[in-house]
Parts: sequence; structure tokens; C-alpha cells
Amino acid sequence: MTTETGPTTQVEPTPRAAAWTDDPFAEAVRAGRGPLWLRREDGGRIPLDVERWCAPAAGADHGLLERCTGLAAPVVDLGCGPGRLVAALLGLGVPALGVDITRAAVARTRRLGGPALCRSVFDRLPAEGRWGGALLADGNLGIGGDPGLLLGRSAELLAPGGVLLVEVDPREIDERITVRVEGRHGRLGPPFRWARCGAAATARRAGRAGLVETERWSSHGRRFLAFRRAARPR
Repeated sequence: MTTETGPTTQVEPTPRAAAWTDDPFAEAVRAGRGPLWLRREDGGRIPLDVERWCAPAAGADHGLLERCTGLAAPVVDLGCGPGRLVAALLGLGVPALGVDITRAAVARTRRLGGPALCRSVFDRLPAEGRWGGALLADGNLGIGGDPGLLLGRSAELLAPGGVLLVEVDPREIDERITVRVEGRHGRLGPPFRWARCGAAATARRAGRAGLVETERWSSHGRRFLAFRRAARPR
């Protein structure tokens, strides 16, 4: 994602608003379109491709999907958003579950025929330690603002030998930032922590989480890494 400078007009969220749930992201998911950004504290904006997320899987998505076929156990999409990857996996005969904290995203995933839970990835989830694959796509490595913690959590969900597929920033960056979701007419959600990591920073943190890198690839301007959870010693 690229950062751009946007207008300074800001509309403050209501005191009861919650990030990703009662903010412009939920509105955009319900509408299926943006514009939508993450606004940084310095005023810069990171565009969010909500139209692509709400459309059927396409382009670089197919590389992710292909790598999920043939796994011995189901796949969990962490931060599934509107559910395009869950729906596509099911269409390929791959059992899958979406997890997202946004009720509108979970509802949209279910309308596509995909099972989805409205939870944080850090909440208790079904089949912990038994998933054959996990996805962190569309910038979701930033969830919680601590990539190392998120990668460790993802490793906990996987079965021994399970695969984690991660979309990373195309650039070699490593930053933790405070942002707000910004929608049409400058409306802002509440602040929350986020992160962006390139391949090197991601691989370094994944190694500390007990994940072994197995592949890197790029497609349609997007960059991905694959990791495998080491098998438990006998």
C-alpha cells in the first residue's frame, strides 16, 4: 500500500464507536465500495482496496488459493473481511472458516455461503492447533499493531506441519503506527494500533514464532511469504 497526503478536514467519531465495527469500514463493507483509507497521525493516508475485497477472488488471490489445495486439514482466514477468499476456497472444495471482528464483514461472508465467526483472532477459536492452513492477506499482518504477537498466535492455530500464507508490504518497511479508518467526506473511526512489514521483517518475526519460511512470491503487484509450523518432536 502507498501513503498519500489527504485533506485535513476531519469528522470525529462518536464516543461509542469501535474500530472496524461502527466506523467507516463497516459502512464500506455493507456498501461494497469506498473510498476508504487508514489515516496516520501525521495526516498521511494509506488507501484500502475495499472494492477488490468485496469482489470475487481474482489476480494474486489465485496464488493463495492454489497453495491451500491439498492441505490435510481446513483453512482459517484471519481477518476474512467480506469473505471472498473463504467463498473461493469452498468453491475449490477446501473447507474454510472466516474470522473477523466486523459484524458487517461476517454477515457478507455468510451471504456468500461461507462460515464465519465474529471474533478477534486473539479470542478462543475452534480447532486450535489443528488447522492445516491460515491466511493473513490484504494487510492483515497489521492486526493489533504487533506482527510478532500475531504471527505467534497464527502458529498456535496451525497443526504441526500446517501452512501460514502471509501478504506483506511490497516494500522493505517495518513500522507500528496509530491510525483511524477514514471514509467518504472525511468521516473517521476511532484510533487503533496497526503495523506494516515487508518480507525481511516478517520472516525475522516468523522465525521467532517457530515458523519456517518455505516460499516467497510476487503477483499483480502484491508480495507473499509462506511458512510452515515445525512438526512437534517425537
